[in-house]
Amino acid sequence: MQLKNKFDAGEFAILAEIEPPKGVDVSPMIANAKRVKGMVDAFIIPEMSNAVMRMSSLGGAMILQAEGLETIMQVNCRDRNRIALQADLLAANGCGVNNVMAVTGEDPGIGDHHKARSVYDLDLLELLQVVGTLQNGKDMAGIELAGAPKFLVGSTVNLGAKGRSPEIEVNEMKKKIEAGAEFFITPPLFDLSVIDPFLKRINTEKIKIIPTVLLLKSLGMARYIAQNLDHVYIPDSLIERLRKTPDKVGECVKISCEMIHTLKNKGFSGVLVSTIGWEHKLPDILEKI
Repeated sequence: MQLKNKFDAGEFAILAEIEPPKGVDVSPMIANAKRVKGMVDAFIIPEMSNAVMRMSSLGGAMILQAEGLETIMQVNCRDRNRIALQADLLAANGCGVNNVMAVTGEDPGIGDHHKARSVYDLDLLELLQVVGTLQNGKDMAGIELAGAPKFLVGSTVNLGAKGRSPEIEVNEMKKKIEAGAEFFITPPLFDLSVIDPFLKRINTEKIKIIPTVLLLKSLGMARYIAQNLDHVYIPDSLIERLRKTPDKVGECVKISCEMIHTLKNKGFSGVLVSTIGWEHKLPDILEKI
């Protein structure tokens, strides 16, 4: 079942994130995706996340689509102007990529090419509007297209950030919906109580919210996130749980499985499983759910 059909049917969708290679050897990416074929409804292909240069999301999505795997191509505002963004969207749909996710893109200063200059010709709302314009059969210059693309369109919603008003986030999400977003990916969640104030202000039956389930790799990673990332909350009880266990990797997998079950029981539209380079661990998580 295509991802859009699953959303329309109100069924719980499993998404998984797979990074394209930093190079041209795509065999590990393909192998990791094929290991969970049938367990994953669509693979999100990040567009150079954390501003680290890799194969493009367009390239990665086309490669997995050719293997019979449904993908979600990320498009970001950081790297391309409006001409290139439109061209990539047309190329994607022409090659069978029917799902896109619009993101802002992290600052190049945190990546591996510190001299790179950001583009930001369009902001996130404008990028979402561009997708709608193309789907209506015209480009941004108002020129008719020889065939209009059709996309399922997603974006991000920043739930649970420290000091972030839930009213502001709800208003921003509504603007994205008006601009054409049909589903939303959250930052990693480890404690649902953090987003309760937001959830009380929306109807999750009508708005497709897809929380991210992040596979922790170690106690050190959990502590780092808790201390340094304002948009991700990890409770002290979880850190203590990891501290006490002798099999920390196994416990991290178990935590991810538990979170997926919790989110499904709470009525969310699906989850995004993010392993940050540990795609070989996807079967360990997905086979248990």
